Amino acid sequence: MDKSNKILLLFAHPSQRKSSVNVPIFKKAKELDFVTAVDLYAEYPRFNIDISKEQQRVEEHQIIIFQFPFYWYSTPSILKEWQDLVLEWGWAYGATGNALRDKTFMCAITTGAKEDAYNHDGLNHYTIRELLQPLRQTARLTQMHYLPPFMLFSSLKAKDEHRLAPHLQQWQNLLLNLHQGAFDVNRFNGVNIINSLIDAMATPNSEGKS
Repeated sequence: MDKSNKILLLFAHPSQRKSSVNVPIFKKAKELDFVTAVDLYAEYPRFNIDISKEQQRVEEHQIIIFQFPFYWYSTPSILKEWQDLVLEWGWAYGATGNALRDKTFMCAITTGAKEDAYNHDGLNHYTIRELLQPLRQTARLTQMHYLPPFMLFSSLKAKDEHRLAPHLQQWQNLLLNLHQGAFDVNRFNGVNIINSLIDAMATPNSEGKS
């Protein structure tokens, strides 16, 4: 296995007992042996994040993914805490902060609202691309390549509407493509979400499944 394409998945969901989609998404990623899947709320129930441990994790992986439900147009609080503590000056950014240079960053997000709620005429008035600008800028400042998010809209109805199973398959295909280096980051300029581009690619082989 090419260690340079290992994936670090940082999962944040404070109410997993009520989760009908995020937990299955997390478990699907754990099936792949090139993915290090970390449940931040389980690992740090008191938010006492081990900075050195987390920085070492990041250094050992080439692809960093935040997985979370979209809470108040942002991440759950532990992911913000993780960023505030782990992405230190002199390590993640600044004159000597090059630890994340040329790594790839993206998010896997679920929302309660429908996709058409995220536009200028919709309920939320802003697009997903616009609402994720802070994370995009974080990637830019830390010299990472930013990929558009992998989205599941109207997630509370996904299982009943038979959208969850194909989403999980698409998710696994995305992870395999990322691991196998199938994505050219330059092709994503102007793309709001990555989902449609996954469908357009050839199905990757399943090497790396445990």
